[in-house]
Amino acid sequence: MRIFKYYGKSLILKEMKRSYDFFIKESNTRKNSKGYGLIKDKTLIANNVASIASVGYGLAALIIGVEHKWISYKKAYYRASRTLDTFINNVEEINGFYYHFVNIESGKREWNCEISIIDTAIFLCGAITVGEYFKGDIKKKAEYLYKKVNWEWYRNKDTNYFYMGYEPENGFWGHWDMYAEQLMLYVLGVSSPTFSIDKSMYYDFKRKRENYKNIKNLIYTYCGTLFTYQFSHAWINFKGLKDKDNIDWFENSIKATKANRQYCIDNKHKFKTYNENSWGLTACLSPNGYFSFGAKPCGVDLSVENDGTVTPCGAIGSIVFTPKESIKAMENYYNNFPKLWGKYGFKDGYNLEGSKPWFAKEYIGIDKGIELIMLENYLNNTIWNYFMKNEYVQKGLRLLEFSTYHQEYSFV
Repeated sequence: MRIFKYYGKSLILKEMKRSYDFFIKESNTRKNSKGYGLIKDKTLIANNVASIASVGYGLAALIIGVEHKWISYKKAYYRASRTLDTFINNVEEINGFYYHFVNIESGKREWNCEISIIDTAIFLCGAITVGEYFKGDIKKKAEYLYKKVNWEWYRNKDTNYFYMGYEPENGFWGHWDMYAEQLMLYVLGVSSPTFSIDKSMYYDFKRKRENYKNIKNLIYTYCGTLFTYQFSHAWINFKGLKDKDNIDWFENSIKATKANRQYCIDNKHKFKTYNENSWGLTACLSPNGYFSFGAKPCGVDLSVENDGTVTPCGAIGSIVFTPKESIKAMENYYNNFPKLWGKYGFKDGYNLEGSKPWFAKEYIGIDKGIELIMLENYLNNTIWNYFMKNEYVQKGLRLLEFSTYHQEYSFV
C-alpha cells in the first residue's frame, strides 16, 4: 500500500530514476557478448530482442545518469564506448541503416523486420549526443557511424520523399509524405558530409492543417498520435526557431498536445479513462495488443482506432510543451492508480473500460525513453544542449533555413 503521495519535481525525479533504471538493467552488459550495449524493446515479451531506437534513448540515459550522479562518468563512458563498438562491428546493417529489431546477443536481424530509417535516426541522435558529451573516442565513433549512412539510398527519386521501410526480400515500401516524427531525418540527412540529401526533401512533404475547437492552424499527423509530435523534439530544440515558410514546429507541438488533451476531455463521456488529467493518446500497449491511438485532427477514423486506453508516456513526453497539464496527469496516475506503477516507473498503459480495469504489466523502451529525455529537458535542457552543439546538427538547421526569431534562443 502506498504511504506517500508525490507531487511536482519529486515525482518527476522519481519517474526519471526508474525510467533510467530500465536502460541500465535491460541492457546487455555481458563483456564478451557481440551485442554489448543492446537494450530490450520490451520487458516481458521476447527477452532476446533489442530495439535500435531503445539503444538511442539508452545512450542519452547515460548522460542523464552522470548528471544526476546515478552512475559514474567512467562507467558511463565505458558503456557508451562499448555500445558504439557493437554498432561498428556487429549490428547488422545496409548502407549504414539498421534493422528495427535485432538479437540482443548477436546484433542480427529479428522477426524478419525492416531496415528502419527512423529507428536508425533515433539511434544516431543518441550516438551524436554522447559524442558531444564525452568527446574523445566516443565522438569519433559517433561521427563514423553517422558518416556511413547513405541517406540518398533511402530516397524515392520519383516523389522526393524518404521511404518508410526496406526489406531485402521485398524492397522499399511506404513514404514519409506527411509531417510526423521524421524531422530529425532532414536535419541529419542534409548536413551529411558523405551522402547528403537536398533541402527540398524537407520542404516537399505535405503540411496538412486543421483547427480543433479554439486551437487554430495545427499541422497535424496522419494518426494524431502524440509521439509523432515528440520524438524529433526530444533531440532538436526547435524552441524559438522558424523555417523559411514561417513554421514554428515547437509551437505546433504545443497546439497538438493541447488538442490531444482537449479531445480526451471532450470524449470523457465515451471512455472512462479519458479526462483532463488522463490524456495523451499515442502508440502503446492496450488490452488488445500494441496500437497507435490518436486524437483530432488526424486522417483516421478514431471511432474505430481508439478503445479508451491511455498511456502515461503521452502526457509525460509532452512536458516541455504543456508542463502544468503534464505534471497534473503524472500526479493523477501515480497517486490514484497504484497498479500503473512498478520497478521502472509508469507502465505502458491502462484502460478503465469494461467490467475489470486493465493495467499493462510491462514497459517499452521507446516509451520510457521519451519520458526520461523530455523530463530531463524540462528540468535542465541537458539533451537539447549537447545535441544542439553538434556541428552537423547546426549545419543541418542552417541548410534547411531555420532562423532564430526569439532572442532568448539560438542554435548558432
